[in-house]
Amino acid sequence: MRSSNPVFSRRGFSRDNGHAGFTAAPQAGAPAAGANPYAQGTAPNPYATNPYAQQDTRFGAPQAPARSGAMTIDDVVTRTAITLGTVVLGAAAAWALLPVDEANLGKSYGIAIGAALIAFVLSLVQSFKRKPVPALIISYAAFEGVFLGVISSAVSTYIGPGVVMQAVLGTMCVFAGVLLAYKMRWIRVTRRFYGFVMAAAMGFMLLMVVNLLFAVFGGGDGLGFRSGGLGILFGVIGIVLGACFLALDFKQVEDGIAYGAPREESWLAAFGLTMTLVWIYLEMLRLLSILSGDD
Repeated sequence: MRSSNPVFSRRGFSRDNGHAGFTAAPQAGAPAAGANPYAQGTAPNPYATNPYAQQDTRFGAPQAPARSGAMTIDDVVTRTAITLGTVVLGAAAAWALLPVDEANLGKSYGIAIGAALIAFVLSLVQSFKRKPVPALIISYAAFEGVFLGVISSAVSTYIGPGVVMQAVLGTMCVFAGVLLAYKMRWIRVTRRFYGFVMAAAMGFMLLMVVNLLFAVFGGGDGLGFRSGGLGILFGVIGIVLGACFLALDFKQVEDGIAYGAPREESWLAAFGLTMTLVWIYLEMLRLLSILSGDD
């Protein structure tokens, strides 16, 4: 099964012939080749046939002992920290160098839109690559950071200086909450869960596109999905969808480790987690902006 986030489909950690990374022999105790880890609706247990394996429960379910060159939780954490750190550095640079005052507003917004388009293209390129390309992922993070920096600066300037920090804290709380729920197995990623999330995400994105078209050609706020009561409702839905995609990301990482994915695949995990967190942050920022504007 492929994992995805609300904006882009991307290759998951799969054992089929269409994807690199799982052609080598599986780790001791890992599910047999061709096995479907979602068939029973639960995560695979890599220790079912290996009574001597040392269990590592730092992420969630026990993981099989890592073979040389295989992806580990430490690899995922390190690459994700690098990618998110690049986003933060890009945002900080944009905040400092691209002011959103009246004299520079058009220029700053133009650069932000350009950066967002470049990040989008880089994301598409990486999504169609058979293997993760660290340079593409880091470049995506840098341009995404520029976009977020300008948008965040504008919100801080015109809506409220505390909204951005609230959005950051809110995103961190969502991440921590979903991670805890996944680790405690309160959330179980099954095929039904995956199908429901994907269907909801496609419907959500379709409504947002329709709203944008109405706003562009009809003026105003389109169908009203980005302001008022409907804006608050869709903001909450967007955050919930982001949380669901975090669970899919965690499942992807867990399966990758259980199957013995190559270490380079940790860049793909970092890429997916970063995109999902950016999605949650933007939805959180929009929701808090609406709430602040209603005060």
